[in-house]
Amino acid sequence: MGLQSIACKAADAAANSSKISLRNALLAARQAQQAQLHSEAALAARIVTVLAERKPHCVAFYWPFAGEFDTRATLVNWLHETPTHCAALPVVTEKGGVLRFYRWTPETPMQEGYFKIPVPTHTSEVQPDVLLVPCVGFDLARYRLGYGGGYYDRTLARLEPRPFTVGISYECGRVMDMLPREPHDISLDLILTEKMRYE
Repeated sequence: MGLQSIACKAADAAANSSKISLRNALLAARQAQQAQLHSEAALAARIVTVLAERKPHCVAFYWPFAGEFDTRATLVNWLHETPTHCAALPVVTEKGGVLRFYRWTPETPMQEGYFKIPVPTHTSEVQPDVLLVPCVGFDLARYRLGYGGGYYDRTLARLEPRPFTVGISYECGRVMDMLPREPHDISLDLILTEKMRYE
């Protein structure tokens, strides 16, 4: 193994260690944050505004986990606006693979998927125009810190056409310094919090 390869591996290990520490701190901050109705309403309103601007046919979102903002009510209201609207949830079909997106409605039967997160049962696979992405943390360049699995980065690297990506976070997830980055990390198009729109 060459010196350059050893150096790259050492840098990756340091970045991973830094990400783990930062992720744990941000998750703790999010869990400690008391849900406030005005914060929830403000973030929901920002999502509604973006959907009105983008006018997507299909929006992929996420099932809320570990204190994430719950987008379901916003998506249900958006679905009711017109019968041509489509919502979808990400599904992990292979550990370490890419996400696939399956159609969802409030009536869709659900089952436990990878990581014990509910996923749609017996629905069709779809291609989203807009992708709402949960963020543990983010920086001002719109790079996202997730849970460390790399699913969204791998998926976005392969999706064609790539959907418009909207990170969803609370303001407590913002970091002022540049997040540790790896070659596969992809910046999002937009990040929304209850206080700001980062683009």
